[in-house]
Amino acid sequence: MAEASSYTLVHEPSSADQPSFQDLKFQLERGNDPIKVEAMKRILVIMLNGDPMPQLLMHVIRFVMPSKSKALKKLLHFYWEICLKTNPDGKLKQEMILVCNAIRNDLQHPNEYIRGVTLRFLSKLKEPELLEPLVPSVRACLEHRHAYVRKNAVFAIYSIHLLSESLAPDAAELVLGFLENESDTACKRNAFVVLANIYPEGAVEYLQKNSDNITTADELLQLAFIDFIRKEAAHNTPNKGRYLRLIFDLLEAPSNTVVYEAATALTALTNNPVAIKAAAGKFIELSVKESDNNVKLIVLERVDQLRKRNEGVLNELVMEILRVLTSPDIDVRRKALEIALEMISSKNVEEIILLLKKELTKTLDQDYEKNNEYRQLIIHCIHQCAIKFVEVAASVVEVLMDFISEFNNASAVDVIVFVKEVLEKFPNLREPIVQRLMSTLGDVRSGKVYRGALWIMGEYCVTENDIRESWKKIRTSIGDIPILDSEQRLLDAAHEDRNGETAEEKVNGSKPAAKVPKKVLADGTYATESALTSESTANARLEAVKAASKPPLRQLILDGDYYLASTLAATLTKLVLRYSKIAEDTKQKNLLRAEAMLIMISMLRVGQSKFVEAPIDEDTVDRIMSCIQSLSDLEKVKMVEEVFLQDTHAAFHAMVVAEESKRADKDRLEKEKNAVQVDDSLGIRQLAKKSAVEEEDEFELDLSKATGTEGVVEDTSSKLNKVVQLTGFSDPVYAEAYVKVHQFDIILDVLLVNQTTDTLQNLCVEFATLGDLKVVEKPTTQNLGPHAFFSVQATIKVSSTDTGVIFGNIVYDGSSSTESNIVILNDVHVDIMDYIHPGMVTETQFRSMWTEFEWENKVNINTSIGIDSSKNLSLKKYLDGLVKYTNMSVLTPAASLKGDCQFLSVNLYAKSVFGEDALANLSIEKESSGNIVGHIRIRSKGQGLALSLGDRIAASQRAAK
Repeated sequence: MAEASSYTLVHEPSSADQPSFQDLKFQLERGNDPIKVEAMKRILVIMLNGDPMPQLLMHVIRFVMPSKSKALKKLLHFYWEICLKTNPDGKLKQEMILVCNAIRNDLQHPNEYIRGVTLRFLSKLKEPELLEPLVPSVRACLEHRHAYVRKNAVFAIYSIHLLSESLAPDAAELVLGFLENESDTACKRNAFVVLANIYPEGAVEYLQKNSDNITTADELLQLAFIDFIRKEAAHNTPNKGRYLRLIFDLLEAPSNTVVYEAATALTALTNNPVAIKAAAGKFIELSVKESDNNVKLIVLERVDQLRKRNEGVLNELVMEILRVLTSPDIDVRRKALEIALEMISSKNVEEIILLLKKELTKTLDQDYEKNNEYRQLIIHCIHQCAIKFVEVAASVVEVLMDFISEFNNASAVDVIVFVKEVLEKFPNLREPIVQRLMSTLGDVRSGKVYRGALWIMGEYCVTENDIRESWKKIRTSIGDIPILDSEQRLLDAAHEDRNGETAEEKVNGSKPAAKVPKKVLADGTYATESALTSESTANARLEAVKAASKPPLRQLILDGDYYLASTLAATLTKLVLRYSKIAEDTKQKNLLRAEAMLIMISMLRVGQSKFVEAPIDEDTVDRIMSCIQSLSDLEKVKMVEEVFLQDTHAAFHAMVVAEESKRADKDRLEKEKNAVQVDDSLGIRQLAKKSAVEEEDEFELDLSKATGTEGVVEDTSSKLNKVVQLTGFSDPVYAEAYVKVHQFDIILDVLLVNQTTDTLQNLCVEFATLGDLKVVEKPTTQNLGPHAFFSVQATIKVSSTDTGVIFGNIVYDGSSSTESNIVILNDVHVDIMDYIHPGMVTETQFRSMWTEFEWENKVNINTSIGIDSSKNLSLKKYLDGLVKYTNMSVLTPAASLKGDCQFLSVNLYAKSVFGEDALANLSIEKESSGNIVGHIRIRSKGQGLALSLGDRIAASQRAAK
């Protein structure tokens, strides 16, 4: 019975306490109304689970039907819906005459609730013989004083007409007359929906007659009008213009729901630019007015779809879209900025830049939610605008440079990266931007920003004047040199001040006898200062010297930023080499070279002293020493100039070209999706067949997207690959499951086969889970006959990307009532690859997340066989196999992976459907024996994703071996 046409599904958690027929019969005969309510609930559950219980029909008629309890009447309607109403020969049972009489009495009941509920119940009956004597009572309910009865009576007439037109042949005229005379809005809406389905011409006539009042109609009726127009306009082309005018009128409705539906219908009916702009304008207005962030995102997605389908039409609305930035939610702002970036043109770019500058200033003055992330988002948008349109690049860079000292570290790094790209792409802007950078250099406190600024000065200071100015700024930021000597002098001065030495004593050279400080102890005796106390005092003086105010570049080096020190050495070398080529003053050239070498040696010495937070590393020492060696004899080492002055710039130029190519490819792919080919066929409606003209409803497309069935055609072989055997062939019950992953759910379609000659009573499949899985729909209990087949379903909800295991057993009753038989099922392992998809993030975002995420899983690699079991692999092929096996994308530029060598290090990224980020760094090398060795480090915010990906990689290596 559960597979029959029923409208109510009730789940029975356990069948162990199922009452007998005699118990139910006794409760119906002798019980009061509350007892009968419980008995009817148990009867409904038993019937829905497969037992029709026809012997209880007369008891229900005799002892339940006369009751005046509203709860019992509701349950009684459920019972009439699912019970057997016909004999095996197909004729209506005699008992149904009594039922029909009771229903007619309820249709004439003075209580409007009883009438309304009974009318709703009639919409579910499918027996014309049972409905025929009830039609006059239903028609009479159309004139009832209460609107609740009338609105249900309209739908009852509709269902009766659909079931058998002979029962209500004048349904169209009846509903049309009811609609003309009705005043209640809910009743009018129901009547119009019915009229639109059974008599569309009458609905069109009514719509034309009331077109002047459509804007003042009720919201429910307006929505019904829109739905009818959207469907009717596709078939009734002559009236399409009139329908469009009505939709335009509904765009001014006071209800946001009506405006949204009207704008959606308008875009489905026409591609006229005026209509598209009007609909998009209303979508944007809704995104500004609505307070729900989810609604804002949905409406902005509609705008984005319109933009893609109508290239260039909506560019005038870009400033309207940016009004959405007033929303405090970062996701809404990100979506609005993404849309605006695609709509920027040379006409509106200056207005957009001005607005973005204001928003950037607000991030410094006001405290937004996720303020730093929003600031980086604005900087990225300004970056994209400046790269596309050279006319705004100069003003943009100037504004960003003004704020660089106020930005946090991540935002300031983004600004420097942006400045580097602008300098490379627009040579005419180099001189003013470099001058601006040098003027703000003293305010910078971030090592990463300083590295970028030093690199810029080393590459783009090409005149004598620029080199001298940059040299002054660098010297000012370093302070006194040699660094170690100046720091030691400060420490000595602090030591002398501690001992109380006066200036006169320094001049005369005399020094009083050292006074040993005394201290009074708790017992009144004296104690002299020990050596340990002297050492602590010396440490305190050293810390005071370290904490003293110093120039920014000097402070960063003393804090242990030796990468900055090596960058400074390379920058000084570039400046000296370039100055030596363009200047004629030999004395000045030698002076710069000597000072550069002094600064480098000074950094080496102070890095090995006690004044730094950590000792200098060997890599930095080698880098600085190579720079010193390059400057020591410029006449002999001509290759040095090529390396420092040409190769580094060429490498950066190649990176900029690669980024530009990547952006161009992205734009090209986006345009190709919506491009119309020149050889595409033209559809002429008047000459095409009816089936060719009918387009799929947009709402049906949305539904197919939501359910994940859009364009999905799964063949039989792929289904067979997902079948998992749960029991053995020799078990009493054979079971196998088809595992289907649907968005956030796993559906197990289990086939059960009784391999015995006995009937298995109360057979139940029980599932349990490990990990972030939860069984939300359990299989029902069944009786399985000899060698019978049966299919059950279980739904399991997945809440995170974690390695999950589904296990369970089959339980059924034995020969005695107290005996149970159990068959253990094989485990079903959840494949996390169904929930992980490749993604892309910038290098800055990757590094930020790598630092932030706390869970790391390190998997060692030592194999001579690839992921796909192929032998003699190169490192690049091993990487390709790993990417395919883990659904991760490679973030390292393709240009960096060209060629083949013994070492490979790349960054990988993936994103789960639950919004989790997975980062990975692969570092491998190929030994002379052919083995690939190394490791992969996986990081994520939660433990589950990192462990799951690591387990998959380790399992792939074991399987390959």
